Amino acid sequence: MKNKLLSLLLMLTALLTFNSCKKTDSETPIAGITMSPTSISLKPEETKKLSVTFFPENVTNKSMVWKSSNESVATVDNEGKVTALKEGSAIITATSSQNPGISAKCDVTISWTQMDKVSGEVSGVWEKNTTVFVSGHLTIPEGKTLTIQEGVKVIFDDNGVGASHTRIEVMVNGSLYCKGTKANPIMFTVTESKRTSANTFAGLWGGIIASAKCPEMLFDNVIIEYTGGEVVSDSPSAIAGIYTAGGDADPQITTNNVNGKYVIINSTLRNGASDAIYFIGGSAIVQNNILYANGKTGGEGINVKAGCKVDVAQNIIYSPNTNGLKLSSSGQDDAAGRFQASIKAYNNTIINAGWRRDGVKGGSIYVEKAALVGVFNNLMVNSKFKAMTPKWGTVSVKDGCDDKSIIDYNFYASGSQTSTLAQDVSGGTTTAYLGYTLANANVYPANVDQHSLVSTSAGDAAKDPKFVNFTFNTNALTSYIYDSNWDFSVQAGSPVLTGAYSGTGNAILTPHFTATGITVNSVNYKSLAPAARFGAFGTK
Repeated sequence: MKNKLLSLLLMLTALLTFNSCKKTDSETPIAGITMSPTSISLKPEETKKLSVTFFPENVTNKSMVWKSSNESVATVDNEGKVTALKEGSAIITATSSQNPGISAKCDVTISWTQMDKVSGEVSGVWEKNTTVFVSGHLTIPEGKTLTIQEGVKVIFDDNGVGASHTRIEVMVNGSLYCKGTKANPIMFTVTESKRTSANTFAGLWGGIIASAKCPEMLFDNVIIEYTGGEVVSDSPSAIAGIYTAGGDADPQITTNNVNGKYVIINSTLRNGASDAIYFIGGSAIVQNNILYANGKTGGEGINVKAGCKVDVAQNIIYSPNTNGLKLSSSGQDDAAGRFQASIKAYNNTIINAGWRRDGVKGGSIYVEKAALVGVFNNLMVNSKFKAMTPKWGTVSVKDGCDDKSIIDYNFYASGSQTSTLAQDVSGGTTTAYLGYTLANANVYPANVDQHSLVSTSAGDAAKDPKFVNFTFNTNALTSYIYDSNWDFSVQAGSPVLTGAYSGTGNAILTPHFTATGITVNSVNYKSLAPAARFGAFGTK
């Protein structure tokens, strides 16, 4: 019995050993692999699935180990999906788990698109983070659209066009949609080496000009800088009759269609030899923007003419050469028969306006030539004058504003700093306070700013807005250098938080587009409701 049991165990062991050897003998070892593709080019955030071919095809163990040589540029998962992260290069390697000596590679290049020597007619889409080098005038044709995505940089050749070196202009006969983000704005600029303080007012390119054919434009999270090129005889804007050769310089943005719709929000317009925005026609919302260092020897932050219906709200306007806002119905009686300009300007913060202008013209807000306006809850800080209008009570495009206008409930704050310019010493306007209180033929206290608050002295502590971060008493009056660390929110207890207009139902003080909005590129944008405070920001 014992011998039979031993024999049975030996037979079972032999059988198991045979079967084990048979299974091992049936495995097909890996001999090699190839990668497909062997090189790829991606844009950041794009993905691509790589594949591996095995030799022989019936390899038993197809397990692979995937690795990126530069995981800050591109990563790869265990299925071979590559994810591009940022510009650069990396090598993706697939290695056999069974035989680490067998591997294959794919070269990965991550870069954004670049477009060189762009000029003439443009339309379609400029994709995210593309760099566009512009060598000549651009035109968006009538009936066409150009959409510019976030992060696009449009670099204008400051050498200009032709033997006359005419500054490059962008003529918009169709529609232009610029939609950036706060973290990744669109830029219209010049080459980086030319972005210097010496070129602040050099006017290195023209500007963006919407013709009378342009139906829509959108600027959301856009930076426009180093504009203000002189208009000459072969400038497209002169040929189109929009500007005059030898007498004008291009603003950053111009609109010229009374039926056009324009939205300018969350953007920065800076370093321009002319106005930042010049409205000659259209319905518009201008809000939550920063405008600074605009105007070399003249020029305004926002300049509005006849044929316009505009809401201007919660903007920071720093150091315009003349006025933060110039509101006029000039052109109402021209051959085109443009309608009366109507502007609602509220909750804006205007700083250092007017000091860089020769003479005594302008200094915060100027309203003229039959414009119908509601100007209220604005905060003027260290600006040269209070709101002015050349006449009151005469409704004419040759005179002051429409006498139904309301210019009131504004706040005029004066720091203690002084101007040493000869024109201010002789004119008695060495401080903002003196400018606010100086007798002026263009100021009508019986009709304008009856309920407004004004500093009672230079450096009046009671009228200090108490900004979170701004050198209210030391920032030079003629300074145009904007510090991105400034914070124009106010501290608790700031005097700008009380005394502003808080009523409703007054049509003159009701924005045009808080209810209906303006629809641009199928998106409805609405004006902000007026806030019962002075200036763009309250407390945080």
